[in-house]
Amino acid sequence: WKMKHKLMQVMLEREKGKKLSGRIEIDDAYIGGGRPGKPGCGAAHKAPFIAVVETEGEEHRPQRMQLRTVSGFRSAEIERYAKTSLEVGSIVVSDGLACFKAVGKAGCHHIPFVSEGGRKGVEHPSFKWVNTLLGNIKNAITGTFHSVSLKHVPRYLAEFEYRFNRQYRLDDMIERLAYVGLRTPPMPYRFLRMAEVGG
Repeated sequence: WKMKHKLMQVMLEREKGKKLSGRIEIDDAYIGGGRPGKPGCGAAHKAPFIAVVETEGEEHRPQRMQLRTVSGFRSAEIERYAKTSLEVGSIVVSDGLACFKAVGKAGCHHIPFVSEGGRKGVEHPSFKWVNTLLGNIKNAITGTFHSVSLKHVPRYLAEFEYRFNRQYRLDDMIERLAYVGLRTPPMPYRFLRMAEVGG
C-alpha cells in the first residue's frame, strides 16, 4: 500500500500544473455511493470530480485528459480549475451544467449542449470521448480495487490520468516514472495517510 501510494503521489504531482488547450470536453462525475445515509449528489460517501479531455482533428480524437477532484460543482471551483489548468482561448464543450460557464472567466470559450438525461445524454456526440473515458475510469478503479478511500481519490484518478496521457509513449513510461520519482519530494507514511486536497 505504501509503495503504491508513493508512486501515485509522484503521478499526481507530475500532472499538476500542466494545461490543456484547443477543443476540450468537460463533464461532472462522482466516485462512491452505495452506502446507507443521505442519498443524492451531496452524499458524504461520494467524491465529486471533473473529467476534462483535450481533443484533436475532425473526429475530436482524445489526446490528453485531466481528472480533478472538486469540493462541489460550483462556479468558483470551476473558475479556479480553469485558470490553473486550461490555456486561454480554449474551446470548452459541456453539457450545460451552470457552473461550467465559469471557464469564461479564465479566458476560455464555453459551448454548452443541453442534452437529454439518461442514455441519450451519455451518447451525445459532443461528449463522446469524455463519457467513454469516464466509463473506463470507473471500471478500472472499481473493478481493480475492492475499496477506495474517498480521501485518496485524487491519487487514484492521477494514476489513470498519468497512464492515459502517456499512451503514445508506452516504451519509456516506467523509465520516466522512475526518473520523476527520484526528483519528487519525499512523502512520509504519516502524510500518505492524510486526506488529499482538491485537485
